Amino acid sequence: MSFLINSVNPWLVAVGLNTILLGLAWIAPKKLLTPAGSFHAWFLAILIWVTLGWQGYAVVMFYFLVGSGVTRIGMAQKEAEGIAEKRSGARGPENVWGSALTGALCALGVGIINSELVVPSPQSLVPNPQSLLLLGYVASFSTKLADTTASEVGKAYGKSTFLITTLQPVPRGTEGAVSLEGTLAGIVASVAIAFVGWAVGLIDLLGVAWCVLAAFIATNLESVIGATLQSKYNWLTNEVVNIFNTLIGAIAAVLLAWAWISLIK
Repeated sequence: MSFLINSVNPWLVAVGLNTILLGLAWIAPKKLLTPAGSFHAWFLAILIWVTLGWQGYAVVMFYFLVGSGVTRIGMAQKEAEGIAEKRSGARGPENVWGSALTGALCALGVGIINSELVVPSPQSLVPNPQSLLLLGYVASFSTKLADTTASEVGKAYGKSTFLITTLQPVPRGTEGAVSLEGTLAGIVASVAIAFVGWAVGLIDLLGVAWCVLAAFIATNLESVIGATLQSKYNWLTNEVVNIFNTLIGAIAAVLLAWAWISLIK
């Protein structure tokens, strides 16, 4: 009986909670998601709740709310300059999965390993698959929020923007462009969401450091991809680049943690 309760309840809670939130988002005057994006986000949120509980849900919701908020910074100015996100920042399915596919795969991995679907409270990061997947999960969203924040703040407030590969001045909104204002804002964002992951028990304090460092590495590599490859290949859309970005962030955090553990042993 206990097994049945533990197996069914997460699904009931996830479906009920996210259906209510979907309804509220549907009638809200300002749309953060397109209709199709809403249903994909609903499915993603259920997956995260069932595999990682409220802890993982808190991380993805923090990303979504803060990411949506920073996208709207200076929206009128960015729209006038033609560098704003399409649909005034409303996320479609491609945005949902471009941002969250890596995190969703990490969550699925944890769910498969942990048949009881209970997230442990790690005392310290050890090289076991579950703890590393949890680190990858937080790092993927830390990376994406850093990227989103750096891009949107840079487009709105960047005084000088430079192409990352040549450091030559380029207009704001250019693929591969970076700015001091955007870079600093991205770092702050990655720190904030990594601490959310720590506060809910998904990672330890050392994991926070790995997430922030991995986010910085991945965000800059994403800018290099944008500056060198994105214009050459039609399939390399912003959403595909986002998948690579978050994947690099997750892998970098795991490798950093693994290297540290190997070093201190």
